[in-house]
Amino acid sequence: MARVDDLSRCLVAFEQHSTVVVVVEMSQSHWLVTGLVPGITRQPLKKLAADCESLLRLVKRWQEEAVKAGRKVSRTVLAYEAGRDGFWLARWLRSREVESYVIHPTSVAVSREHKRAKTDRLDTALLLRALLGWLRGEPKHCTMAAIPTLEEEDAKRPNRERDRLTREQTGLINRLKSALARLGIRGLEPGQRKTAKLLESLRTPEGRTIPPLTLAELGRDLERLALVREQLRAIEKGRRHRLQEAPDAGMHPKMRLLNRVFGLGEATADTLAHEIFYRLLRDEKAVGRYGGMTGSPQASGKRRREQGLAKAGNAKVRQVMLQLAWRMLLFQKESALVRWYQARIAAGARKKTMIVALARKLLVALWRLVTTGEVPEGFVMRPAV
Repeated sequence: MARVDDLSRCLVAFEQHSTVVVVVEMSQSHWLVTGLVPGITRQPLKKLAADCESLLRLVKRWQEEAVKAGRKVSRTVLAYEAGRDGFWLARWLRSREVESYVIHPTSVAVSREHKRAKTDRLDTALLLRALLGWLRGEPKHCTMAAIPTLEEEDAKRPNRERDRLTREQTGLINRLKSALARLGIRGLEPGQRKTAKLLESLRTPEGRTIPPLTLAELGRDLERLALVREQLRAIEKGRRHRLQEAPDAGMHPKMRLLNRVFGLGEATADTLAHEIFYRLLRDEKAVGRYGGMTGSPQASGKRRREQGLAKAGNAKVRQVMLQLAWRMLLFQKESALVRWYQARIAAGARKKTMIVALARKLLVALWRLVTTGEVPEGFVMRPAV
């Protein structure tokens, strides 16, 4: 029996004679809109400026044309493919009584030819075909993306900014080390606070000081590094402040529960809460699939092989869970999951393969923890605060 959060098919009966179906192919400069209008034999196609008000006026006009043709419009469905524009248009249209959906890009079938025709007109036809199959309730024909609220989208920004700044910090440190190594200077850690004061006193193996232009470049990179670290501290401080000010708001209860797991820190709890556990996922399989840690087997005739991880889910969740799985081997040695991993390794299984399996099982266990309160067997928990 289908669940209410099943986005793989529509749970409402599709009555084509009373439903206006609209799809939008979006780009930066303009939108191409097509659809099916009850009572109208032609399939309308309209090119609009990238403006939501113009789109809404067009939808209203098609509704009026259907009424003039003697049809009663009881439902209007509009969909577009997920992309750079995100979900703002779907939320805006839903607030104006237009049933809106966002089509998952991977569920739109395209030709496998090496060179194929690709135009906005053909793309709208593919989107319309996918949407109609979804409305008819065909299983696994098309999948819709879950539309988050503006608050849910906003809650993800500090974590994603933190990751971006962390990568920038690593890049700056590596660039500083490379610049010093090019001059033959080794052993100096650019990440230390006293590095800027030591630059002028450093000497190359030839006994010369750092050249002036290189010295100026190093100084600018150190200034950038200091700014990045200041911004990282501000993000961490802001997270703790929000958690202290409103401990029971939004995802904060789930964050506090996850943070009780020994070996799971604040940053990891924040990431998991706002990247995956805010969603109402169907079951354990959906959790593993969204984490991008399910397999991709290939079977054709007598040929059977495993292609590795599908990586079709949230890459951020997958990265965090793989790191957390290694950490659990140190902090949760007596848990059932770690014992299961150690038994498989002792039987000859590869560590690289089994750590992915452990990460998937761990993700499901944490999902049960935040949804039902079931503590994973053998887990050491910090006392509740």
